Amino acid sequence: MAPLFADDALLVLDKPSGLLAVPGRGADKQDALSTRVRHLYPDALIVHRLDMATSGLMLMARGPHVQRALNQCFADRKVSKRYEAVVSGRLAPPADACDGWSVIDLPISVDWPKRPLRIIDAARGQPSVTHWRVLSYDPVRRATRVLLAPVTGRSHQLRVHLQAIGHPILGDTLYAGAAARCQSSRLLLHACALQFAHPVTGAQLAFESPVPF
Repeated sequence: MAPLFADDALLVLDKPSGLLAVPGRGADKQDALSTRVRHLYPDALIVHRLDMATSGLMLMARGPHVQRALNQCFADRKVSKRYEAVVSGRLAPPADACDGWSVIDLPISVDWPKRPLRIIDAARGQPSVTHWRVLSYDPVRRATRVLLAPVTGRSHQLRVHLQAIGHPILGDTLYAGAAARCQSSRLLLHACALQFAHPVTGAQLAFESPVPF
């Protein structure tokens, strides 16, 4: 799989929906973005992941030194990520939204009886914050297109947060009800923008991926 960007330190990829980020358990789950990339770049290492159903920008490091540096950038929240999604219903920002941005601040925990699913859990959940703003509303589809900026990076965070406020992502087979699930043949969630400082040169890098839906 050819990267959007490649140098001696890192790779930027555009993952399609339906492809695993890393191999899973079982012979049928060995085809993954990381596996394909390593055929071209044997030193490529995972820095972060996207859900199998999510498409868009992913970053890989070339070698453990750069991997550690990029992992620290993510841990220090020095990587800016943007996602675009289409959610069920009319989602309107509250009156106190700042410059159109609103916040979902709900702790997320593993739903142990149903893992790998996640749930909102005020007692045991990890702090989880998502900023969101409305892009447009489709009255025919009765769906809202939103821009999402996760502050934290919990598994399934965007999917769980949007479901929790009553607007699941269309096509979400894990968290949406039947009506929203059937409105799309894929999860309508795409990692559309990524911005960070190059771990070696310090230069600011910014990448965008066209939304395919």
